[in-house]
Amino acid sequence: METEEGVLIGVVSNIIKTNKYFESAGAVSEYNKSSDLFHAFPVKEWEYTMGDARALGVYDKNGMLQRPAFPPSPGDAVKEVDAEVLNRFLGLDQGRGICLGEVQQHDLKAKFNLTRMIQKHLAILAISGAGKSYAVAVLLEELLLRDDKDGRVALIAIDNHGEYTSLGEDKLLGDKVTIINGDDIKIGVRGFSEKGFASLLPGMSSVQVRELGKILSGLRKEKDVYSLNDVMDYVAGNDNITKATKEALLGWLNELKGLNIFSTGDYPNIKDMVKQGHLVVINLRDILSLKKKQLIVRHISKMLFDYRRKGLVPPYLEIIEEAHNFCPEGKKSSEALSRGIIETLAREGRKFYANICLVSQRPIQLSTTALSQCNTQLIMRITNPYDLKHIGESSESLNHAVLDIITSLKVGEALVVGEAVNHPVFVKVRKRKTQESHGTSLEDYAILYEKKVANGLAKGEDFI
Repeated sequence: METEEGVLIGVVSNIIKTNKYFESAGAVSEYNKSSDLFHAFPVKEWEYTMGDARALGVYDKNGMLQRPAFPPSPGDAVKEVDAEVLNRFLGLDQGRGICLGEVQQHDLKAKFNLTRMIQKHLAILAISGAGKSYAVAVLLEELLLRDDKDGRVALIAIDNHGEYTSLGEDKLLGDKVTIINGDDIKIGVRGFSEKGFASLLPGMSSVQVRELGKILSGLRKEKDVYSLNDVMDYVAGNDNITKATKEALLGWLNELKGLNIFSTGDYPNIKDMVKQGHLVVINLRDILSLKKKQLIVRHISKMLFDYRRKGLVPPYLEIIEEAHNFCPEGKKSSEALSRGIIETLAREGRKFYANICLVSQRPIQLSTTALSQCNTQLIMRITNPYDLKHIGESSESLNHAVLDIITSLKVGEALVVGEAVNHPVFVKVRKRKTQESHGTSLEDYAILYEKKVANGLAKGEDFI
């Protein structure tokens, strides 16, 4: 509306219907005793709608956005905000922005500036089934199909359930996607120091760490490459170590050997695979051990960040699905192997254009250190009161009214708050351009399983 200060922008915060005939419950009751109220009075003609609105800002005569100093006068005309004004007010980027859908209730593309949305990290939060993985896929499409003249980043997705592997088969993306299965990933032992091993085995004593350091130093002088078995053989054959220390070291190393991830060298060579406008999906679907998953995420995240600080890989965005499993709050370090590097990325990554996107259905279980550094949050439907409280405390832009709306969001609807926008905005996520991999319904799965059993013992891999 036009005010003495300038053009005032407001938002409707609540809507109610009222009717003066029903203001007194007692009067309604008395009238109904003698006659029908709807026949005695023109009730429907007196029904009207009232809306509560909150003033957000005023564009003064110089086009500068200011806080409103005075309320508008009763009777001032109200109109729907012009799309161009709304775009400027929200801080959207209709030029080179990332289009996630449309601003709800307005004919305006929800296009967010790349720098504002991801350089200070992004969090996507929602309950299971609210559409967060679908929103991530839309984000990936936007970044993969982005023109090189608009600025592109490299993409790495930690895929806990194999939800993004279908992108590698989609013709629209061509050869822009590489899938790496978690069981194929190997970590070179030579790249690990005694402190590196100790971080994976918090129970190691200082004496054991010191003795392991001597052993690794000796191995490096004798061999260019060596495996975990070589380290264990070296320990077993070393007479300078006490029996107790030797047995303890062999026990710790044997525990790591059971993960079946250590080898003579790293595989794959992530540095050569990380390219601008290209996605590397780390598919962890077939790995059951959470410790092994955390170790893989720790290794890849640390390696990428080290390469990025040296300028050996391009600017990148690392998307971590089920982030509360990899960066949990309140867990011991032995149960959160990847938390340290993720928190480091959250604190320091933006300085080196090493960006992260944390995707989680349980925000309260996610490290507050990491979540608080995600300056943009895309929030879909959340119903757990503890998660809502946690989100409200982590974002100054959310009031109780907005938090209440979050619980009633439909699938595919999202609230974007933080660095990417000047004011919280509700978005309807657009349809995917790539083919979505639909899961089997419970009915069809049950029929399929029964047929398999009838034809012989069903195998687990038949249903994966």
